[in-house]
Amino acid sequence: MEVKEGYKNTEIGLIPDEWICDELRMFLSYISYGFTNPMPTVNDGIYMITANDINEGKLKVETARKTSKFAYDNFLTDKSRPKKNDTLLTKDGTLGRLAIVGKEQICINQSVAVLRPNTKINPLFLKLLLEGNKYQKTMILNAGGSTIKHIYITVVDKMKIGLPAEIMEQTAIAEVLSDTDNLIQAIEKQIAKKRNIKQGAMQKLLQPKEGWVEQSIFQLADNRKEQFDDGDWIESEHITDKGIRLIQTGNIGIGIFIEKDNRKYIYQESFEKLGCKELIVGDLLICRLAEPAGRACVFPSIGEEKVITSVDVTIFRPKEEIANRQFLNQIFSTRIWFNSISDLCGGTTHKRISRGALGRIKILLPDIEEQTRIATILSDMDNEITALETKLKKYKMLKLGMMQNLLTGKIRLIKS
Repeated sequence: MEVKEGYKNTEIGLIPDEWICDELRMFLSYISYGFTNPMPTVNDGIYMITANDINEGKLKVETARKTSKFAYDNFLTDKSRPKKNDTLLTKDGTLGRLAIVGKEQICINQSVAVLRPNTKINPLFLKLLLEGNKYQKTMILNAGGSTIKHIYITVVDKMKIGLPAEIMEQTAIAEVLSDTDNLIQAIEKQIAKKRNIKQGAMQKLLQPKEGWVEQSIFQLADNRKEQFDDGDWIESEHITDKGIRLIQTGNIGIGIFIEKDNRKYIYQESFEKLGCKELIVGDLLICRLAEPAGRACVFPSIGEEKVITSVDVTIFRPKEEIANRQFLNQIFSTRIWFNSISDLCGGTTHKRISRGALGRIKILLPDIEEQTRIATILSDMDNEITALETKLKKYKMLKLGMMQNLLTGKIRLIKS
């Protein structure tokens, strides 16, 4: 294979000539894991970090238990007491999550490994490198255990890694990726804030007021089964990879339609033989199957000529002159609604609500003009959140591409 000028072939693939390839242990001054014996728990003390307390690239100290300063000083060895800039790696259960220790004083148990970088590697670069797909796959594929999987630090420290020989280049890469992370986190905070604002608006706007009228779900469908009916009983022999589109329970989120890559279809012959009910854009689809039962969405245009749905989904077509479907969609996203559904669910293995029980649930509604006003306000909020979520997805994909290029040397920030 022809090697691109300025690059060399190594055990981990092509890397720039100025980069080095060696075992991870050559860039660590220490690698171990935390305490195995139970530690006393107190209300106010030092955080005890387990694998559950490392998520999204950070320590989540708010979820951690605490132990006493006396126990920390007297019952633990240095391997259980990480220092600032140490990299923590979840090695048991949920594998491969990473975080860097900051100023907080912590200790770790056996589910967490500590990797202490030496002067040859930037701490943040080390974390970012190990978060890359290549090294995540190596660690997880070599994990052992039957019930609970374990990453072995004896495998980790012998992993071959490729990196710039110069700390300056490592630091430049780490800073660029860190800036992207900060942007992602800022968008996540915006989304959380917008969701909280919307939750408050829902509690205020959907609170029944004087003059609201109580009606059952089936009454809103004019007491007609054709306006409130289940999808079709589709068995595996009817399913194919093209034909009539099949919407399943997994496509229905809380208030939103979820499009998936693994789309299902049924044969035209099956559609005709079963006499399937065709969906119409604007139908309310209510999932009768957990989790959670009762979640619903307004069916959007998805670019398919004909669409049907499965038997555990109720197709609801309320009379438009008395019920705004977007308003109902907001009602069907509230805690009160899900509590009503939960009380009526049956089944042992799979909890579900019958269509009859679903139709008997009563809700309070204002007049159609007020429904439309409320639905518009809440839908606008949903659109803002959706736009931010789209932006977040874009930046996460951007970061993934940057990692693939910068951490392999395909794109250089500093050239010798």
